[in-house]
Amino acid sequence: MSNPPPLEAAPPPTQPIPSPTPESNSSRPTLASLLSLYLGLFLAEAIASLLNHLSAAVFKLNLFNIVSAPLAMLLVVTSIALYVLMAFVPAIPKRLFLPLALFIPLAMLVSMPLTIYFYGALQLIDCGVSLVQLGVGLAVLYWAQGGWGWRWPLIAENRFNSRRFSWRHLLGFVSVNIFVLLPGAAVYLFVCATVAVDHFSDGFVALKSHGLIVQARKYVRDDGKTIHLFPMAHVADRSFYRTLAESFATNSIALMEGVTDEQGLLTNHISYKRMAATLGVAEQQKEFNPTRGERVPADVDVSVFRPGTLGFLNLVMMVHSKGPRPDVVLQLMRYTPAPGFEQELLDDLLHKRNQHVIETLRSRLDDSEQFIVPWGAAHMPGIAQEIQKLGFRVAETRDFTVIHFSSKATAVEADQ
Repeated sequence: MSNPPPLEAAPPPTQPIPSPTPESNSSRPTLASLLSLYLGLFLAEAIASLLNHLSAAVFKLNLFNIVSAPLAMLLVVTSIALYVLMAFVPAIPKRLFLPLALFIPLAMLVSMPLTIYFYGALQLIDCGVSLVQLGVGLAVLYWAQGGWGWRWPLIAENRFNSRRFSWRHLLGFVSVNIFVLLPGAAVYLFVCATVAVDHFSDGFVALKSHGLIVQARKYVRDDGKTIHLFPMAHVADRSFYRTLAESFATNSIALMEGVTDEQGLLTNHISYKRMAATLGVAEQQKEFNPTRGERVPADVDVSVFRPGTLGFLNLVMMVHSKGPRPDVVLQLMRYTPAPGFEQELLDDLLHKRNQHVIETLRSRLDDSEQFIVPWGAAHMPGIAQEIQKLGFRVAETRDFTVIHFSSKATAVEADQ
C-alpha cells in the first residue's frame, strides 16, 4: 500500500500593513519636542515680560528687558510659524496650541480699548496681559501633562490627533483666515481707530469711511475778540491746505506752528516727504502757505526738549528720511525707551509747545481782533482748554476733509 503524498503547508495569512498615523509616524517624537520647546518659550517669555513690567512699575527700571525683548521677538516669529504649520499638520492639537499661537494678536486687539480709555494705566495693562499669558501657558501645560507633573517632552505623544494632511483641511484653514478672521480684524481695528481718534482729539478729528475729517472751531469773547482753531495734519490733500489758507482774514494774526533747531540737535531734517509720496498727498510745509494776515512764529526750539525726546525724534526722522533699510530696522529693534518715557514725550511735544503758543497769544491779544491757530490736531484739546480759561467760548464749527479715502471724492468741505 502506497503512502499518500505529503500535504504542502499552507502559507500564513498575510496581515494588512497599517497606514501611518501620528502614533506610528517616525516624525511624532520630533513634533512633540518642537511643540514642547514652543510651550517652554511661551512660558519663559510670559515670566520675563511680567517681571520686566513689574520692575518698571515699581522701580521705574526695565530690569529684565535684556531678556524679555529677545524672547518676545522669538515668540512672535515662532507663533507665526506654528500657526502656518497648523494648516499642513492637522495632528497638532488645536485646542492646546491655537490659543498660544494667536495669543499675541488677540491680546493686542483686546487691550486696545483699555489703552484708549485708560492710557495712564498702561503699565498695569501690560502687567495684566503678561499675567494672563502666564495663566494660559500654565493651563495648556497642565492639560498637556494631565496634571502638574513634569516630564519631557511637555506634550505627550497621545495628545496628537490621528488626522493626516488633507487638502480639505488646508483649504478650510485658509478660507477661515481670508474670509472670516482677516475681515473681522480689519473691521475691529477700524472701529478702535475711530474711537481712539475721537477720544484723544476731543472731537477735533474724526475717522470716517470716506476720509479723515477735522473740525475747525471759532471761539469768541465778550469783548469781540475771536480765535479760530484749525486742526492741521503733516500730510493732506492739496485742496485742504489751499482752502484753509484762503479762509484767513487779512486783519488776522496767525500763530504758526514749527519747532526750530538753533543748536543743530536734530541729526535728521524733519520731513514727511516719504509719507506724503506713499499716500499720494501733499506735505504741509510745502503746500500750506497763507498769505493773508500777519504770521507770527509761536513754537519752541528743540533745545527745551529732554535728551530722551531728542533721541526719539532723531530715530523717527531717520526712518522718515531713509525708509525701512536693514540698518534702520536694526536700530529700531535695539531702541529701548526708559520707564516714564511716554509721559516725558507728551510733556515735551504737547504740553510745553501748547504753553508757548498760549503765552504768545496772551502777549498779542491787544494787537488784533482775530487770531488764527493752525496747529497739529493733537494740540487742539489742550489749546482749547487754555483759551476757554481766557473767557473764550465756542461759537461756530466747520468740518474739513483732510484726506479722501475715495479717489472719486473731490469736495474739500465735509457735510456738516
